[in-house]
Amino acid sequence: MADDIFSVQDQVVLVSGASRGIGRAIAEGFATRGATVVITGREVATVEQTAREICPPGGTVKAKACDVSDTQAIHRIVDEVIAEFGRIDTLVNCAGVNKRMKVEDYPEETYDFITNINIKGAFFMAQAVGRHQIEAGRGTQINIDSLNTHRPLNRVAVYAMAKAAMSHMTRCLAMEWGPLGIRVNAVAPGFTMTELARPLWENNDVMNQWRMENTPVRRMGQPEDMVGACIFLASEASSFVTGQILYVDGGTSCGLFWPIDATTKL
Repeated sequence: MADDIFSVQDQVVLVSGASRGIGRAIAEGFATRGATVVITGREVATVEQTAREICPPGGTVKAKACDVSDTQAIHRIVDEVIAEFGRIDTLVNCAGVNKRMKVEDYPEETYDFITNINIKGAFFMAQAVGRHQIEAGRGTQINIDSLNTHRPLNRVAVYAMAKAAMSHMTRCLAMEWGPLGIRVNAVAPGFTMTELARPLWENNDVMNQWRMENTPVRRMGQPEDMVGACIFLASEASSFVTGQILYVDGGTSCGLFWPIDATTKL
């Protein structure tokens, strides 16, 4: 319906890090609701296969290889999307990586790998898209944040630090770009079963009991659980919402984490 305030029909949506997991689910959610979707990922074959698999009949999902730690690649991709479609209505900044280890064991190259993608890449993707949205006088951006922003877990210090920076970046961009017609918000997933997270949760009774006790709705999140929040934040339904972090976590952020044996690797 034309008067549906939750509609994203005919939007041009760019989703970074959409080859798999949460990014893939979000991209598919937009595509099935009539948006033109461009997805990026570091591996050409993977992102192209994803585009084929999630494109609905009669829809448009374009795949573009992009390593967001490379600012030149970011500018190239954004310029290509603008040249082909004329605008980017919504950016979903989803590209992210993680390496689990003790704080004292992080080598510099691992620190750089995580932060270059999770915050440097996110910032320069937002900036590149934002420049075009400023010119257009409108647009939305959605950053995929993390439960670690609220309370960091063990052995993910650098990831948690980068996501905390993303949280503040969301507010900074919302403050500066609000007068220019651009809204910037974030979605923070809770414990979510993605391909990357699966080894942590599968066949681990201690971890799953701990997760269950810390998730009020008593289930694991799925990538598809993030779609509704992103559709809301990209649509006119959220026209007076900016600078917000929306936790989609089954209620985990409502309270304090229950303790877990310090020897358990989170």
